[in-house]
Amino acid sequence: MNWQRGGLAPGLYMVAVPIGNARDITLRALDILRDAEILAAEDTRSLRRLLEIHGVALGDRPCLAYHDHNGERMRPRLLQALAEGRSVAYASEAGTPMISDPGFDLVRAAREEGHPVTTAPGASAVVAALTVAGLPTDRFLFGGFLPNAGAARRKALEELRAVPATLAFYESPKRLGAMLADAVTALGGERPAAVCRELTKRFEECRRGTLSELAEAYAGTAPKGEIVVLIGKGDSEKISESDLDLSLTEALKTMSVRDAADAVSGMYGVKRRPVYQRAMALAKMRSENGE
Repeated sequence: MNWQRGGLAPGLYMVAVPIGNARDITLRALDILRDAEILAAEDTRSLRRLLEIHGVALGDRPCLAYHDHNGERMRPRLLQALAEGRSVAYASEAGTPMISDPGFDLVRAAREEGHPVTTAPGASAVVAALTVAGLPTDRFLFGGFLPNAGAARRKALEELRAVPATLAFYESPKRLGAMLADAVTALGGERPAAVCRELTKRFEECRRGTLSELAEAYAGTAPKGEIVVLIGKGDSEKISESDLDLSLTEALKTMSVRDAADAVSGMYGVKRRPVYQRAMALAKMRSENGE
């Protein structure tokens, strides 16, 4: 492998940048931004400002805009640079590239042409929200931005009704109230939810409540800043006692009562306590029967 400027190997580097607090950047990301021969960014002004803050000199290196509106025109230029054995670093406007970001087509094209692609991981708004909201994170589905139109948005939400996971979305402040109202209609107002706003910034806020409570709170109100909406999974359809007993009986053959209860309650998406109590009863029956 050939090594170029500052010891950086040729290839495409997807660089995560802060989502608000400029200090939330990794040392490796700064190394790459310092050493890459070509910089590309969803927003070159944001990247230039970040370089200024951290004392990284751009020098005479090109800093090219790459976004949804110019990708078709700019992508061949970046691919040509990769073909010439140069190092290219791409940064989204904020957070991790590829997460609701135009970097997908660039990475796919680079991979198809056989160029090395690597990542300098870091901040991501959806992960930051999951970290602070207190909703289950053992399984989550990131839905990006929902459709703008109400009917399409409700349809998209209805398709996710049965997903046994915490749902995560990015949302515009102007559409937040309408989105929460549609979520109440499509998913039910009793689901636990959180609106996480301005994460890592001075006025960071994480507001918890049911969907109905949050929809009422934001009705007609457009808060400021970047927003992540998290919605907890709904109650599962009623599970028959026979199905529950069958699953617990199988689990108890290889697991402790505690582990069997954890596994089966997670499998069906139901509360653990009654499952644990039933597992205790089944285990006692097995013991009395000499199994």
